[in-house]
Amino acid sequence: MKDGTERVLKILGIDTATTACSAALWSGEGVVARRFAVMARGQAEALMPMMRTVMDEGGVAFAELDAIAVTVGPGAFTGLRIGLAAARGLALSVDRPVIAITTMEAVAAGTEDAERAGRNVLVALDAKRSDVYAQLFDSGLKPIAPPEAILPERLTEALSSAPLLLVGDYAERLLPVLLAAGVDVVLSKASPHPDAAVVARLAAFRVSLEGLPGEDAPSAAPLYLRPPDATPAKNGGRLRPLAPNDP
Repeated sequence: MKDGTERVLKILGIDTATTACSAALWSGEGVVARRFAVMARGQAEALMPMMRTVMDEGGVAFAELDAIAVTVGPGAFTGLRIGLAAARGLALSVDRPVIAITTMEAVAAGTEDAERAGRNVLVALDAKRSDVYAQLFDSGLKPIAPPEAILPERLTEALSSAPLLLVGDYAERLLPVLLAAGVDVVLSKASPHPDAAVVARLAAFRVSLEGLPGEDAPSAAPLYLRPPDATPAKNGGRLRPLAPNDP
């Protein structure tokens, strides 16, 4: 990337969208520092130390970043809020853009070229309900269909006869359903979780093609495929008035 003089692209990638937490620093031609941990909860406490660690290891100050890349979903509502809040807060403090990477893109891109040869990639993520978050990509990681929340049995009906590579944190549970339906499918050896190293790599590739987002670019927003479990209180959250005989 050039701006009068040769510049080294620096992107901080972060992810808290599912049951993992990670941060990674892309500098120049690759990831120079990475932290990753599987955790069902605690991402809010773990993320900032991870971010500081990878920045220190990479020898880069936050003000030297060109962009912050973050997974925007689908995923856990709390996790998405944690990652987006961190990315937006840091971006505001250093006046840098946020690059949105979907969780599906990140998981799919974690697979190896050899695994994908001759197979479409089906990403399946745990939606914590009876349905599953799913998206289909071709072997070159181009989306074939948009992500959706769908029941596993409905998913088998929607698939073509093309061979599949299955990946994601719901993949092992979905595998027997697909096999029973006669789908030609194999389970990927890749991580079932999004990884900030992949997030940073995807963001760097996007910048190489499109340049950094301008000031008029839309802000990163969470990708929700269904409404949250919590619903607003019927009284708008107001406290119930005391009855005459209440203590």
